[in-house]
Amino acid sequence: MPAGSTYTPIATTTLGSAGTITFSSIPSTYTDLVIVLNGNGSRVAGTDDTGLRLNSDSGSNYSETLLQGNGTTASSSRASGVNVMFQNTNFRIGGTTGARSTIIYQFMNYANTTTYKTVIARSNVSDFNVTATVGLWRSTAAINTIYLYNYTSANFTAGTTATLYGIASA
Repeated sequence: MPAGSTYTPIATTTLGSAGTITFSSIPSTYTDLVIVLNGNGSRVAGTDDTGLRLNSDSGSNYSETLLQGNGTTASSSRASGVNVMFQNTNFRIGGTTGARSTIIYQFMNYANTTTYKTVIARSNVSDFNVTATVGLWRSTAAINTIYLYNYTSANFTAGTTATLYGIASA
């Protein structure tokens, strides 16, 4: 007998105009959360990175380690004690082709109130690069609000979609 759905859609947002995305009142009934973000940044040139804040925390409580590559070169970076997570995870209009970006965020043990929260993000811009980032939110609070925005210009373009999934315990 099947165990049922592992990924349960909680909420989906599609931007009708340029803007940010907030998932709030997130239930604590799942083991983990996943967000799939798909769309474009807001500028044609340069990098438009995402920003992520949890529970409206804009303090210097985030850290991240980033790995990225573009088929020719690879690099890594680290930030600690910053006020936003994933400021280097690319989400942009791809170079000359207008390629769309996809980022998958995984939030482990998001409702646990005894541990800091770990988030893994993987992004792909087909004509630019791929990234893998691990982030840490130094708080033991359960995650109940996730705020996503374009770190460079604050807004994602119209048509950007994000779906929040709850992951059932095994």
